Order: sequence, then C-alpha cells, then structure tokens
Amino acid sequence: MSQSVHYSVLLEESVELLLKTDKGLYVDGTFGRGGHSRLILSRLAGDAHLIGFDKDPEAVAVGKQLAAEDSRFEICHRSFCELDAELAQRNQQADGILLDLGVSSPQLDEAERGFSFMRDGPLDMRMNTEAGISAAQWLAQTSEQDMARVFKEYGEERFARRIAKKIIERREQKALTRTLELAELIEGTVPKHIEKKHPATRVFQAIRIEINRELEDLKLALDASMKALKPGGRLVVISFHSLEDRLVKRYFKKFSQSQDFPPGVPVTHDQLKAPLKIVGKAIKAGEHELGENVRSRSAIMRVAERCF
Repeated sequence: MSQSVHYSVLLEESVELLLKTDKGLYVDGTFGRGGHSRLILSRLAGDAHLIGFDKDPEAVAVGKQLAAEDSRFEICHRSFCELDAELAQRNQQADGILLDLGVSSPQLDEAERGFSFMRDGPLDMRMNTEAGISAAQWLAQTSEQDMARVFKEYGEERFARRIAKKIIERREQKALTRTLELAELIEGTVPKHIEKKHPATRVFQAIRIEINRELEDLKLALDASMKALKPGGRLVVISFHSLEDRLVKRYFKKFSQSQDFPPGVPVTHDQLKAPLKIVGKAIKAGEHELGENVRSRSAIMRVAERCF
C-alpha cells in the first residue's frame, strides 16, 4: 500500500460549512485517505454517524482501519454515485454530504497506479483497480477519432488530433504500456514551450476522466445527493478542473432557481420553491494552504443546501 501522505484540500473550510450541527448522519463520498472524515468525526457527537464511500481498494483498507478505531464510522466500497441507493437500503437520509473530487496524492505519487506522467509505471489509471479497463487497454483499442475527441473534450487539448494520430502510429509498432512512454511520445509530438504545464498534463487528465467515467459519475452523484439529503442538509463539492466545476455550478444554479410554470397552471407553493439554496460564493484555497500544497491551486469549493 502507498505510504504517500494525502493533503486534504480546503479541509477546515469544507467541514465547517458541511456541519450545521454535531448530530445526525453524514456522508464522505470520496474517503481517499480519510483526512476530511477524521476532522468530521472530531466534531461530531457520540451518537452521530459518518459513512465513507470510495472505489479505490487501498482507500477502503484505510477506511476499515478508521472504522476499527471509531464505531461512528463505516466505509463502503462503492462509487459515490450509489450513495442514495446505500442510504435508501438503510431507510436513512443524510444531514450533510461531502464530495472531494479528483485524484488523491497517494494515487498520484504511487508509480504503480499509473496516474503520473512524472513517474514510470504501468499505464493503469483506474480508481478501482478491481474493475474496468486500464489506460493501456483503452489506448490499444480506441479509434483515432474517439481518442482525439476524448483528448479535446476532457483534456481541452488543442493538439488532440495530432497526438491521437501519433499514438495510433506507435501502437501499430508496439503497444504503449508505460506512463513515461506515453509522456515522452506526447512531448515529442506537440510544439516546444507552448505553455508552462507539462505537455502530457491534459492528455493524462483526459484518459483518466474517460476510463473512470468521472464526469458521468459526478452527474449521477449530484442527483444521488439530492435524493439522499434531508431538508436543511448541505452538499459540499470540491472540484479540481474546469469541467467538474462547470458541471457543479450549472447543477446548483439549475436547482436553486424557482420552477417556471406557464400562466394558469395550478401549482402548489412547494412547487414554486427551488429545491436548493446556494450557500455563499465559490471558495478557493488561501495563501497559507497554497504555500503548503501546490495541488490545491486548482481547487474550487461550492456549497448548496436542500430546501425541502
């Protein structure tokens, strides 16, 4: 298991906005290495309960250790998009739900997970190493057209078609199986000094989002959270790139606006109200946190409250 330390982004701010009271049932939809969960537990009463969700078997193992230490906590080896089904089985609703999106530091820092273009390892990139296809398998079977589309849509990569074409040419000679192989291929394909980021950044992000169904799962998780939250319960979402944040922002906006009915249609007072209320403005990491953890620079946190 990876020994890398995970820095929980916007830790104090997220937990403070999540907890309106120290009682009830809370959900950490992306347990990771438990940074948010531990702080939540430290602020909950003795009869409160916290359920963590994660697809990553390594994260689940850490969660089981925490559950052994604190009976108020339990871990579920499920995607956060299934949290409504889990709570429905228990006939429960949540007083607060936290979703910390993206990749954890241990996943990035462990070469064997294949997320990093800076460390040589197998091209895997799966959040759940026990299911789905790896990045290497995806690269081996995906058409040039679909590959370019993914790089463009999920990585916002301007040289998507050129990179896809080069990958197809390479795989006809030899399969791409290592992270540094792919990173070096991309670096040799795009123009030099085009931007400050490593040239492989966007493509690695795009592949990771695609094979883990990250945006699809996020859409489902937002719907699941709406179903699972009690009236007055809060949903806190921390995102790390513009595609995620745009999706969350639009979702919150859509459900915080009153329903628009044609004149003369009979509606109840509740139907005129919006189901969500946006809490405050979007929050970013402060100077102190940025100084401690450079990965927090792209984090944006949005909070909404269930009205009814």
